[in-house]
Amino acid sequence: MNININSVHFDADRKLEGFIEKKVSKIVDRHDDVIGVDIFLKLDNNQNSENKITEIKVDVKGKDIFVKKQSNSFEEAADMAVEALRRQLKKHKETR
Repeated sequence: MNININSVHFDADRKLEGFIEKKVSKIVDRHDDVIGVDIFLKLDNNQNSENKITEIKVDVKGKDIFVKKQSNSFEEAADMAVEALRRQLKKHKETR
């Protein structure tokens, strides 16, 4: 399984990438039908303090799961996105 982290219009530091990869891999490793994960970190150009966006797209056999969360830090947005991803993967596993 591949985890790809893409930062759009900025360079994410290794600490942030490691933090997010660790969080996502904990959830995804429990599911055998996950093919790959794409993570996008974006900065929104508005003046709002909640301008950090984390998007996670998980390729699952027969389905794609997408989560998008926005917050004032990438760590908080990643935490919220991983929690939403956990719920969606659990629901997907129950319906299989």
